[in-house]
Amino acid sequence: MDSFKIPAETRIGHVHFKVSDIRQSLDFYCGLLGFELITTYGDDAAFISAGGYHHHIGLNTWMSKNGSPPPRNTTGLFHTAILLPTRKDLAILLHRLRDVNYPLTGAADHGVSEAIYLNDPDQNGVELYWDKPKAEWPTKADGSLDMYTRPLDFNDLQNELA
Repeated sequence: MDSFKIPAETRIGHVHFKVSDIRQSLDFYCGLLGFELITTYGDDAAFISAGGYHHHIGLNTWMSKNGSPPPRNTTGLFHTAILLPTRKDLAILLHRLRDVNYPLTGAADHGVSEAIYLNDPDQNGVELYWDKPKAEWPTKADGSLDMYTRPLDFNDLQNELA
């Protein structure tokens, strides 16, 4: 393998999901999580974003209309991670999810970030998280990053709303 490295400024621009029902997906991503609908392609695709970008998430039924989620023991995307600007933003979304009794599949403090996990209506995994300031990231004795998975302190997170 050669020593090529992708540029440090590289970002993941957008993700596209094959979904079973556009309206159901828009209710989740826009109605619950707060993304904005940017445009649609007929009744078969929708493009949504945060802050007016052309799209962060594409939703389409081109090959999946009325389909069912793939079996759990198969390959595929584990989850899409949605990075929020602040801890308070994560607390706001947690509060919204709790208000409608939306089920979480997990929650964690990873040392570098705090996250809540859930599935969209088609059982696509979604991680909602915020990054802690880099100066607070835990390191090992050799200076390398020491990420971990510990329980998320829900009460402390909810204090962000006080």
